[in-house]
Amino acid sequence: MSVDMAIDCGPQVNPERTRAQLEGGAIMGLSLALSGEIPFGKGRVTQSNLHDYEVLRHNASPRTSRTHLVNDDHNLPPSGVGVPPVPPVAPALCNIIFAATGKQVRSLPVRTVG
Repeated sequence: MSVDMAIDCGPQVNPERTRAQLEGGAIMGLSLALSGEIPFGKGRVTQSNLHDYEVLRHNASPRTSRTHLVNDDHNLPPSGVGVPPVPPVAPALCNIIFAATGKQVRSLPVRTVG
């Protein structure tokens, strides 16, 4: 699996840090799409802390990541990058599944397609 991303975030003081932020956001977005849920039992959340919360491990992460930084206009003031890659990952994954299988994913997390 590979991830391709592009962002127009204005000037980047440290482009490698911007790329790292986007790659981490893509992995977090995949984690949420594939296993992000808050389970309940007996009317309570069953997760007690972060050790119960599944985040994508290295062996399941994208093998390659291509990040394209679009704007390098240093006439603009620098700003932060934040989490722009997180929200579009789940819809992109669902579109990939639809293109490959013809089945539309209608709920998250994506566990099986059937």
